[in-house]
Amino acid sequence: MSDLIVHRHPASFLEVGLSLQLSLPGEGTGAQYGASVLGWKERSWIVAEWPFHFGQPVPCAAGTCCLLRYIYNGRMIGYRTEVLHAQLQPFPFLLLAFPATLEEVLLRKHGRVTAQEPIVLLQVDQQLRNHVSGSPSRIGGLLIDLSASGCAVLVQRPMQDFFPGMVLRTEFEIVGTGHVNNLTGVIRNVSMQADGTHLGMEFRFDGKETIEYRGWGGSVKKALESFVLQKHSFESA
Repeated sequence: MSDLIVHRHPASFLEVGLSLQLSLPGEGTGAQYGASVLGWKERSWIVAEWPFHFGQPVPCAAGTCCLLRYIYNGRMIGYRTEVLHAQLQPFPFLLLAFPATLEEVLLRKHGRVTAQEPIVLLQVDQQLRNHVSGSPSRIGGLLIDLSASGCAVLVQRPMQDFFPGMVLRTEFEIVGTGHVNNLTGVIRNVSMQADGTHLGMEFRFDGKETIEYRGWGGSVKKALESFVLQKHSFESA
């Protein structure tokens, strides 16, 4: 695989607070859970949050083999490890074996995943190019694909209503994570196809975007990264 790179200095791809995907291969198709990095000692161990499922800690006894994946600076990083120790007090955490090597996949090929979810586009400070009287400021569409940095959207409106550089606010659902509100998108390309007008959009994270989900404590950007990582991992399995 030409897009796979093996590294022997894993610590350079770690940071406190990094969102992880923990996969337990022994559970049928491989159960996947979210966690984050709390700290590490190079060549010794990594401390991560102990993931919970329906209010209960996921079974992770010492010796449990697992696969860690995460996104770091546009790269998907993965390695196999095992649980060295699991502890609930003073807070739930896992002590994981530090990897000797890790694998990196550049996300230029795998960064976009299919979505097929409704999306709402809201005009910001720019008008539709060919504004029709009575035209709504809220535009409904279909999210075709999604990445951590942008998306493709299908709308049933004339191609002439949109133009590169047009700024819109977006609302959509990240399946299994939550509802995104007020995320800025800039149109980069517009094309007319058989099923309607296609918009290629780039996200701008300006701090005004929010995500509504009681179980998610991270940012919208981290939620997008985690979703893309999980969906890509599932589709590649």
